[in-house]
Amino acid sequence: MLTDPTKDAIRAAYARLKDGLPGFRPRAAQGRMIAEVAKALASESGAAAIEAPTGTGKSMAYLIAGMEVARAQKKKLLIATATVALQEQLVERDIPLYLKLAGHEAKVALAKGRGRYLCPRNLAMARQSLGAEAGQMGLGFDADLALWSKPPAERDKQALSKLAGAFERGDWNGDMDAAPEPVGDLLRPMLTTSAGGCTGRKCIHFMNCPFFAARRAVADAELIVANQDLVLADLTMPGEDEGWGGVILPKPAQTLYVFDEAHHVPAKAIDRGAAEVYLGASVRQLSRLARQVHAAYSLTDKESLGKLTLDTGDAKLQELSDGLEELEKAIRLAWLPDPAESEPMYRGSLGQLPEDWVIHAQALHLLTAEIQRWLTAVRRAVVEMTDGGPTQEALARELGMALERLDRQERTWRAWSGEDAEHAPPLARWVTLAADQQLVCHASSVSAGGLLRHVLWNNASGVVLTSATLSAGGNFRGFADAVGLPDDAVTLSLPSPFDLARQARLEVPAIDALPDAREEHAQAICDWLAEHLDWGAGNLVLFTSRAKLDRVLQRLPIDKVRKVRAQGSLGKAQLIAEHVADVEAGKGSTLFGLASFGEGLDLPGKLCETVVITQLPFAVPTDPVGATYAEWLESRGRNPFLEVSIPEATRLLTQYCGRLIRSETDRGRIVLLDRRVVTKRYGAGMLRALPPFERVIERVA
Repeated sequence: MLTDPTKDAIRAAYARLKDGLPGFRPRAAQGRMIAEVAKALASESGAAAIEAPTGTGKSMAYLIAGMEVARAQKKKLLIATATVALQEQLVERDIPLYLKLAGHEAKVALAKGRGRYLCPRNLAMARQSLGAEAGQMGLGFDADLALWSKPPAERDKQALSKLAGAFERGDWNGDMDAAPEPVGDLLRPMLTTSAGGCTGRKCIHFMNCPFFAARRAVADAELIVANQDLVLADLTMPGEDEGWGGVILPKPAQTLYVFDEAHHVPAKAIDRGAAEVYLGASVRQLSRLARQVHAAYSLTDKESLGKLTLDTGDAKLQELSDGLEELEKAIRLAWLPDPAESEPMYRGSLGQLPEDWVIHAQALHLLTAEIQRWLTAVRRAVVEMTDGGPTQEALARELGMALERLDRQERTWRAWSGEDAEHAPPLARWVTLAADQQLVCHASSVSAGGLLRHVLWNNASGVVLTSATLSAGGNFRGFADAVGLPDDAVTLSLPSPFDLARQARLEVPAIDALPDAREEHAQAICDWLAEHLDWGAGNLVLFTSRAKLDRVLQRLPIDKVRKVRAQGSLGKAQLIAEHVADVEAGKGSTLFGLASFGEGLDLPGKLCETVVITQLPFAVPTDPVGATYAEWLESRGRNPFLEVSIPEATRLLTQYCGRLIRSETDRGRIVLLDRRVVTKRYGAGMLRALPPFERVIERVA
């Protein structure tokens, strides 16, 4: 529990913050958050979900409380964020400022996955292969071991040379996010590796590997900043003593977790358990894998590896390839995609697939698992060779990546062939038709609650989830269900430190079309923007779909279009930079954006004086994960629209509204061009759940 010495240390750190930070204003909400974070993290398996609006000072709150509790308990503090921007803000600004003001020294590490670091082995292989004939490695390798998927352009050759020089001189530490030369889409995957492609301590480049250098820094650090994907990946890895986690990051039992931007956690956790198989590509990859295995047997000079001989292994690979083709035939016989659909999909109702598909999946699951075991032994023999040279390195990489692909297959077929637990939501199982007419088989959990209870809540020393929006107007039920929050967890919604009733106005204009009438509503949006938006100011217009954004843009007068910067037309950073430049020059600029602009933009002051929300952000009804979960709720006599759709749309709407007021001096208006908040029964509840802006609800004549 929270001891008196720890409480005193927290009070002292907060006092130094107040005295040392210029212009600091004590905020009751920040003080309350410090207290609740400290209590949750100091309790055994403590848990809290804290909604802290913009301006609360939540990063300083959880740093002060988290670091003092971690020091007292001799544990690690791990902060997990959803965006690179917040990771950089913490590492470059907030944490150094906290340490300076608190008078502490601490080892701090930024943890990233393998794919964010240079692989020195791949760098060496890429350089060695330059100048080779198209499709050849230049080292006697055939196309099955080629690193270059196509002949490199001159700019890629130059970039490769500059990156290699910078790394060899020690001018660059191998962090791909800080590469001294732009890295193109062809080059980047060649210079990085995945867990499967990495040979760890067996690699001759192990001692100067940037990823393992970063891992050593993480092991020594007291305070670690990481992205949520990496944290969830670590938590779902089998650890020591039949536990979970502690493979890449510190052991959960010795770690205090703070998940900032925690509204992303449910979706990211669901993504961790998702799997998919491209049937056509998988067949082609198995053919290539067979040739790679032959090369491995030749290189290791062994007649048999594992439990399968080479001939038997060949037969198993062919059997798997045939099985994939048979499943594809079965699916195409049973499902005729609608040619009018842009993204055709077959979804099993309540996750149930046709019986013959399930029988095929059961056979594929057993076969894939058997091949995995054999291929693991083959790769191990290749990795443990001595003096195998470049061919050995290429084979180890390729066989490792093949094992990763087989793992995705095994997880997909296990999900397709297994039965769902009696009282838990079913898995979502579905098939899509890709643009190249290839069938793709999918499987996913529909709720993160079960997974997080298993790997996080039951293992971590303490966990705090925080974000500007977690609840629906103070009601945490939806979020608690989504993350499997323990029953004894603290939930707290802090008030905004801003005077929102005075600083902002929420308007619902009297437009004459609802979103269901797509063309009419797009025209109504266009008409309102053309007539009522201040085009000489800084504005943000948010859409729920690219199609609606494009419709409105096509209808706007050309003089207005010239002032619009639409998401996707340029890179996000460049788009924002041009917007800022025009607003500061007095020209006016209006950003058109989708959901990511509604959650991730910070445009203070004149940069954003009007936020237009064109439509209530309800989830897409065709989403197979959400649709399966909704069916399950209905099967149990529950109402998914009331329990899931409305709370989540309310949370997102609050998030979008939060783009407007970023400081005490900001002023502006939020305009909602969706009359359903007035005409539908649920609308009044959504309006009540929004922050206390001044309301202006126009009546339709």
